[in-house]
Amino acid sequence: MNKLGFDNDKYLRLQTEKILQRVEQFGGKLYMEFGGKLFDDYHASRVLPGFQPDSKMRMLLQLKDQAELVIAISSDDIEKNKRRGDLGITYDMEVMRLIDTFREYGLYVGSVVMTKFTGQKTAEHFQRKLEALGVKVYRHYPIADYPSNIPLIVSEEGFGKNDYIHTDRPIVVVTAPGPGSGKMATCLSQLYHEHSRGIRSGYAKYETFPVWNLPLKHPVNLAYEAATVDLDDVNMIDPFHLDAYGETTVNYNRDVEIYPVVEAMFRKIYGECPYKSPTDMGVNMAGNAIIDDEVCCDASRQEIIRRYFETACLVKKGEGTSSQLHKLEMLMGSLGIEPEMRATVPAARQVAVSTGETAMAIELPDGKIITGKTSELMGASCAALLNALKYLAGIDHEVKLISPTVLEPITHLKVEHLGNRNPRLHTDEMLIALSICAVTDATAELAMEQLEKLRGAQIHSTVILSQVDENVFKKLGAQVTYDPAYESRKLYHK
Repeated sequence: MNKLGFDNDKYLRLQTEKILQRVEQFGGKLYMEFGGKLFDDYHASRVLPGFQPDSKMRMLLQLKDQAELVIAISSDDIEKNKRRGDLGITYDMEVMRLIDTFREYGLYVGSVVMTKFTGQKTAEHFQRKLEALGVKVYRHYPIADYPSNIPLIVSEEGFGKNDYIHTDRPIVVVTAPGPGSGKMATCLSQLYHEHSRGIRSGYAKYETFPVWNLPLKHPVNLAYEAATVDLDDVNMIDPFHLDAYGETTVNYNRDVEIYPVVEAMFRKIYGECPYKSPTDMGVNMAGNAIIDDEVCCDASRQEIIRRYFETACLVKKGEGTSSQLHKLEMLMGSLGIEPEMRATVPAARQVAVSTGETAMAIELPDGKIITGKTSELMGASCAALLNALKYLAGIDHEVKLISPTVLEPITHLKVEHLGNRNPRLHTDEMLIALSICAVTDATAELAMEQLEKLRGAQIHSTVILSQVDENVFKKLGAQVTYDPAYESRKLYHK
């Protein structure tokens, strides 16, 4: 399970070289749109084993004296309180988290730009908050008939109405809290303003997926489609690249559709376009750093299965659509994979059938599968986690790691004082109880020391997990899926 398929050091070296070449190509000033997540790209690390989640950040750190960051956020997203699905925080809060994280790494955050600004009160409040904290904020406005009305867009009534973002460094990285924030429009608006000021600058995209020099139906590229099923992204052959160079490359529908517009904008601004295709616009050396294709293929197939379960549960919660699920089923069918090919799925379901209780299975990094079921005082998550720690520590399965003198007061507190009807512990409560026991019990302490070995473990539950339990497993570095079913028939689930 720990085989490497990707050379991260080679990737960073090649990517950095390509970016510096782009800076030179445009005379020393480059606006670079960063797609995906900058410092927590766990999708890439799952489908390209060996890719580090903070690879983009590491690359930027090699250029930190030359680079500054501009964060784009849609004013509409601020108004709608749009949230990041993985973290559960609103996009405006995510902007502040990003600024803090970039600064902790020693990167320079130049400003924030609020796109699609039409006077939204919540956006104005957010601007005041940022400015009070010393962050420069700019406003960009909607343009009628964007992106089709090129004469209007590339004019004083189009991009010309936007605030000009003052930047100090040769590489300007434009990133965002999520998709649809207006990163590309921000870059192109800056090109227009800089050209009007006699400054020649360029634009490029930092891409990871789809990987342009892998086949269209390669599992790594199909895993990207699975990850963006809510955006309706579709991988496709880049027709412009094929026509210009006679070379088959892979891009995705949104870039292919927008390329003629970008080309026209470049011609309007500069008189010519430096790129002959959307593939040309991207800086993506990920395909050149794959060292074991089959390892990456296997990892990508597993990622598609994980995305299938995630979407199935969103449909169950009323937060996803059946069409999204059907697309994932078609992707799985095209690769000949089934949900049961995730080893923990049949293992957990078998325990649930044999016991009549909710069950969980954990596949440890060594391939060993550990199961657990719901009991009177512990849910399946707690039971499976404890059993896994016992196995990793070499502790006999029958040993009780948590003393009743610790367990009973916790359940008493939950039921008698906090109003919970269910005395069963969540995983965070169980781990606190275990840590208390570890103070006086060497066996419990030995079990606690095994927690770091759960990083990379694969977990499946036969019911939708509580947010508490899911968060604990994520913090431990495990990858979790669950069947689209609730533990009870209640309509309200915490």
